[in-house]
Amino acid sequence: MAARNDGMPRRNGTTRLKRGTRKSALSVETGARQRFQHRLLKWYRQHGRDLPWRQTSDPYKILVSEVMLQQTQVERVIPKYHEFLERYPTLQDLADASADEVRATWYPLGYNIRPFRLHGIARETVARYGGALPKDPDALLSFKGIGRYTAGAIRSFAFNEDAPILDTNVMRVLHRVFIGAGDPKLKKSTLWALSETLIPRGKGYDFNQALMDFGAIVCTARDPYCLLCPMKDCCKSYPFEPHRNS
Repeated sequence: MAARNDGMPRRNGTTRLKRGTRKSALSVETGARQRFQHRLLKWYRQHGRDLPWRQTSDPYKILVSEVMLQQTQVERVIPKYHEFLERYPTLQDLADASADEVRATWYPLGYNIRPFRLHGIARETVARYGGALPKDPDALLSFKGIGRYTAGAIRSFAFNEDAPILDTNVMRVLHRVFIGAGDPKLKKSTLWALSETLIPRGKGYDFNQALMDFGAIVCTARDPYCLLCPMKDCCKSYPFEPHRNS
């Protein structure tokens, strides 16, 4: 599975999109949208991964998993996720610990700015919100260390909102199926808008989890399983050829 990459938010708001606004929208006809939704959710019911952070709706535990998954493979995250939450079961427990202690507990995940970010979020949450993460998108984006993807994941997976997400896997899937050629990194605003418009109402949790799993299992970065893909008859990249689709 490709590691997630969620950039730091700018406090002046220049990287944010206000709720309800959609920029660079890609037109997808209703039938194509519904077909993609139906096939993806059907695939997820049959093949979705059993991951420990999918057994909870605790915003703190969702936050820990999302920060750990930045730049780190799922297989490495799972044991550390359990260990970290056993040591710090609540945001208050994490806030009460020293930064050096949190960093030591984090080892050996690497990318060591992450435990400091997480520790800072815990302390700010205790100070400003009584130890409970807010679900308001602007409030979440005000934390140093929570970018647009992580805010969407918390809203979707902890608060069951139809919030869009766009990690590496989701970007790859949406770009291949609906756009085809070019560099997906140059079309982020379009893909963010597409991620939002595709969510079936009231099914943001399952749909977003399905997108990530589909990118990790079927629509992989290298050598995707195109012949087994339920989207192959409507995918603009099928059959996938690296040189043609880059």
